[in-house]
Amino acid sequence: MRLMIFGAGFSGLAIARTLAGECDFAGGTTRSPERFSALQEAGLTPFIYQGEDLSDDLAAATRETTHLVMSISPDAAGDPLLQQFAAGLRTSMPKLEWIGYLSTVGVYGDHEGAWVDEDTPCRPNSKRSIARLAAEDGWTRLADEAGLPLAIIRLSGIYGPGRNALRTMQQGKARRLIKPGQVFNRIHVADIGGATALLARQRLGGIYNVTDDRPAPPQDVVSEAARLMGVEPPAEIDFETAELSPMARSFYGENKRVSNAKIKQAGYDFQYPDYHAGLAALYAEGSWQN
Repeated sequence: MRLMIFGAGFSGLAIARTLAGECDFAGGTTRSPERFSALQEAGLTPFIYQGEDLSDDLAAATRETTHLVMSISPDAAGDPLLQQFAAGLRTSMPKLEWIGYLSTVGVYGDHEGAWVDEDTPCRPNSKRSIARLAAEDGWTRLADEAGLPLAIIRLSGIYGPGRNALRTMQQGKARRLIKPGQVFNRIHVADIGGATALLARQRLGGIYNVTDDRPAPPQDVVSEAARLMGVEPPAEIDFETAELSPMARSFYGENKRVSNAKIKQAGYDFQYPDYHAGLAALYAEGSWQN
């Protein structure tokens, strides 16, 4: 396997670590040389990519790529890689065997707390989710034209080492916002790595929700973090009167329970099937602060 990850951030590095021992070569892109060491520690050869033309060394590496993962968020102009590879994936990556695109469960939009799965029609509300759905469509067209399997991996709220409710509690930023009936799914970053690795190894295409088993009110996660730390949880705050940024408030405009049955049927066994297991492991390991 010769792996290339465009956008080797929090999720991309987890994928790299999971597949490190199986790759003859693994590369990843970042916007800043300051992150080179983080990529190298995950087993990636680092490249700079800032949304424009590929450098000569990055273009040379992509020509040898067999497994491609995209983890770059679309900007106002859309997904820059769709323009980069518009002439055809086979032209730039003649050895390509499989593609993974990291998307979001936000593309489903609001379903008033009902369950959704991969067959549920998408009706995104936010501009960022509309852009994600457009990118999914663009990659589907490119993959179909090239005759390649494309796995669209829809992620829920990501947490893991250094990015979790325990850390937020420690920093004094945790809030228990109460909006009756509101639930969210979550996903531990290690399970993003594990599920993506399974799809890459088996060269599986299709849409997959990579999300936990337990959609839950956000205040419950804060309470669980407080319990693990042995501290009192913050006071409850009414969502309607809370001071929130427009982006933070927009997250609460979508309410749904997301099924992960399809990725399980593909053979994936979650390491952290819910936030209780995920937070407990982070706390026990001490990795929650990293």
